[in-house]
Amino acid sequence: MPTRPRPAAASATGALGEVLHRLPSRIHRSIPPEQRADLRHLVGRYRPWERGAHLSAPLAPPGQATGPPDFVGVGVPHAGTRWWYRLIADHPEVSSRAELPIGLHYFSRFATDRFDAESIAWYHRWFPRRPGTIAGEWTASYLSDPWVPPLLARAAPEARVLVLVRDPVERLLSALAQRAGEVGSHPGSENADAVDRGFYGLQLGRLLTSFGSERVHVLQYERCVADPAGQLSATYEFLGLDDRHRPVGLGPPPAWSGRPARGVDPSTAGRLAELYAADADALAGLAPGVDLSLWSRRSVR
Repeated sequence: MPTRPRPAAASATGALGEVLHRLPSRIHRSIPPEQRADLRHLVGRYRPWERGAHLSAPLAPPGQATGPPDFVGVGVPHAGTRWWYRLIADHPEVSSRAELPIGLHYFSRFATDRFDAESIAWYHRWFPRRPGTIAGEWTASYLSDPWVPPLLARAAPEARVLVLVRDPVERLLSALAQRAGEVGSHPGSENADAVDRGFYGLQLGRLLTSFGSERVHVLQYERCVADPAGQLSATYEFLGLDDRHRPVGLGPPPAWSGRPARGVDPSTAGRLAELYAADADALAGLAPGVDLSLWSRRSVR
């Protein structure tokens, strides 16, 4: 755990942190990732998955009890998971707090760190809930982190698990677009990570080993966009909530206004679709509700 600064130092680092936080995104992108991380750590700001971040949760509000999450969303990045989590959190039978991060990343560090009863207890403190309501989280990277499902099953054996998948090629291009223009990034490792996250069949198979199929609900981004009300109703039902609730302004997710992906050759989409084809078939076998015909870039087998 990082050493807490003294009051005067805390004031100075807090002010510097606010300045860094408010910098325009174009300036952030002009600083190499390693240097950005050094600046954040200098002012005491750590990503949840970084060594040095605090695992302790904020105090629960009066009258609310904590415990293991009732539901956990585990995947996938760039598939509308923030949008879908917010729709779940809108339900009156769900307890959520704006200051709690949507991507908690609690388990990310435990690939190598010790995971014990104290770690589980700390995790449970992140989920305060009003009487008669449920609470949970959604960290989109959990599905592709092979060490997470067994640890999550130890920490929350009764949780219901949500997976939201998207055309793997479109998801990959979205991930590359978000990183476009960053200075000092390593394209080889970034591309490898982005490509690996699209093998949903392999990842879902691992998840089902730790959680039975009755505790896992697989959603498809394309179907959620086409029929948000119907898919949300099915999600509410899976979570044991009143499926008649409809959030105000229910509709497609907001469009991301970032840069287009750079350096993607026109032939790449077809080649990647071939790479994902066998895994997509495996996914459809594990999750019959996934309609592969909605993935326009998937190669025809």
